[in-house]
Amino acid sequence: MCDSPREPASVEAGLAMLDRALDVLNAGDVASLPTAAQARALRMLERAEAKHTAARARILTAFAAQGGYENDGQGSPRVWLKWQTRITSGAAAGAVAWMKRLAAHPVVAQALASGDISPSWARALCAWNDRLPAGRRDDADAILTSAATAGADLVGLAGLAREMYERSCADGPGSGDDDAFDDRYLRLGITWRGAGRTEGDLTPGCAAALSAVLEALGKRTGPEDTRTAGQRRHDALEEACRRLIAAGLVPGRAGQSRQLMVHITLAQLLGMPGGGPAEAAWAAAAAQEHGWLAGAEADAARCDSTVVPVVTGHLDPGALDRLTEVFLAGHEPAGTSGPLPAADPVPRPAVSPALRPEAGPALRPAADPSPGPAAGPSPGPAAGPGSRPAASPGSLSPQTRQRLAGALLAMAARTLSGPGGLAAHLRAGLGCGILTSASLPLDVGAAIETIPAHLRRAAAIRHPRCAFPGCEQPASVCDIHHLVPRSQGGPTALPNLVPLCSFHHLTVIHRWGWTLTLHPDGGTTATNPDGTRTLHSHGPPGQAA
Repeated sequence: MCDSPREPASVEAGLAMLDRALDVLNAGDVASLPTAAQARALRMLERAEAKHTAARARILTAFAAQGGYENDGQGSPRVWLKWQTRITSGAAAGAVAWMKRLAAHPVVAQALASGDISPSWARALCAWNDRLPAGRRDDADAILTSAATAGADLVGLAGLAREMYERSCADGPGSGDDDAFDDRYLRLGITWRGAGRTEGDLTPGCAAALSAVLEALGKRTGPEDTRTAGQRRHDALEEACRRLIAAGLVPGRAGQSRQLMVHITLAQLLGMPGGGPAEAAWAAAAAQEHGWLAGAEADAARCDSTVVPVVTGHLDPGALDRLTEVFLAGHEPAGTSGPLPAADPVPRPAVSPALRPEAGPALRPAADPSPGPAAGPSPGPAAGPGSRPAASPGSLSPQTRQRLAGALLAMAARTLSGPGGLAAHLRAGLGCGILTSASLPLDVGAAIETIPAHLRRAAAIRHPRCAFPGCEQPASVCDIHHLVPRSQGGPTALPNLVPLCSFHHLTVIHRWGWTLTLHPDGGTTATNPDGTRTLHSHGPPGQAA
């Protein structure tokens, strides 16, 4: 006969036994177990998770009370957990929250430790009873945990908690549904490359409004719509926000749905014969900060957005030294008492790559046009009272040379920036449309719309609704899509523009790769990437289909 498992003699022995038990479960051939055994294992694992949550909170409470985290040089249990147990900030905060939650609800903690309720139910019970007066929470916890152990479902427990709340607060201040307003919150966390994660507790009014919006905008749009319900709700929320912004109801945005900042260096401007490479460089920019777009998302966004060109440069110390040498080699000192001009008080701007040493002759002073001897050194300036020979670069003190370099840098920046500067001239000469607005000093140009108002109106008149076959979204809430993408040289002209709703524009066309074709009669045809499905629309009202 096999001996029954013995109770571990200590906490350390219990942890070792727990580790071995989990190893058996992870290494065992669970696929060969009968479904009844698998079901029992799942129930036991949920029970173990409840006990694990209670045990962790109990141990963490003792660890925090003794300041154990300070022994490792940390300032809080949360930071220690994140560092020592290698979990995320959210997971560490969750563990600390369980510690505090169960300390305030010892009855729920006991039910968790016994495995009678799951952690998710325990969290709900604590949240409901936290709204009760402090003196009544233990009794309420006992009633709810007993009901849960007896077999009540979560809906029944919620009704029981509601009844206890109403009886406890019926005659006191803050009674009624309005008190739930204090429990509202919404948290949006920005994660990898601008993606976000949201969670929160909504008031009944907010939940009803959001539900109505998601239901109205999250419906399937046609046979090509293969999104899951969760994806449709996400896209519906984004669409609602876009419509709110586009309608001018968000303060400070003037109704413009999107504004793109196109970053391009002066070195790129100098090396680009046309606009195609400039647009390609922008579309391929790495999305390293929140709000940056790249690839398909950038290509989709610039179909219908205002674009602000931003020209930047980088200081080349070698070029600045060469510029100083050239200046000293071709100029005489202003006089014995006249100091060199001080640098402008404005921040020192970047020097264009055009000033690098390889620019060569562009940096040298112009030759004297007057005739001179056919050979031999050219004569210096005529000697006279008070005149001095030209100073050599080595005769200047480091402080004077630094002041000279600052003055030259300021003059170079004025040459490069401004509406008539080199940066604006090069940008205007690209001829690519979106980067040719009037410039502001070296960094930012004035915003321009990529779709002129008259073309937007014309496209909406031709297609009063989304041009994708079968879609009924009105053109007033649609983007204007370039049939031939701008990155491929597509013109901003009426034959190349159609209104598309957010889903068909951003997802179906630019993400899923469908192709939309506009026919001479105004009808459209949509084809999936592998050509196995084709959807046809009817022609506009009053025209032949």
